[in-house]
Amino acid sequence: MEKKLISTGSTFEEEVGYSRAVRVGDFIFLSGCTGFNYEISEISDDAIEQCEQAIWNIKNALQMSGSDLEDVVRTVFYFSDPFVFNECKPVFKKHFGNIRPTLTAVGAQLHDKRIKLEIEVTAIWSKKDRSQSG
Repeated sequence: MEKKLISTGSTFEEEVGYSRAVRVGDFIFLSGCTGFNYEISEISDDAIEQCEQAIWNIKNALQMSGSDLEDVVRTVFYFSDPFVFNECKPVFKKHFGNIRPTLTAVGAQLHDKRIKLEIEVTAIWSKKDRSQSG
């Protein structure tokens, strides 16, 4: 089974030695995405803004992988504080409410105190994109 590594070019990916996503067969495994806006190298203090940015980062990486949000089948949300999960529920529903992937929410001490959440997903490689993606 072919394995394809997908990188966003992040210096963190190079520094740590990981891929943003790995496509194996019909599945795409996406590393945890935070609310960092990589275009300006900043992160908001607001949990809802971080959640929106993290989902944008996920969407971008999935599109680079030949997929999109509607192909997500599994989500794992890591939160620095349980109240962050409650704040972000409407954001999750906005983006995933019609898709209805599985959900696991975990309280965790994240690697940077500015980060309030990190989201990891598994998606199916979109059949519509197979002719375009290698």
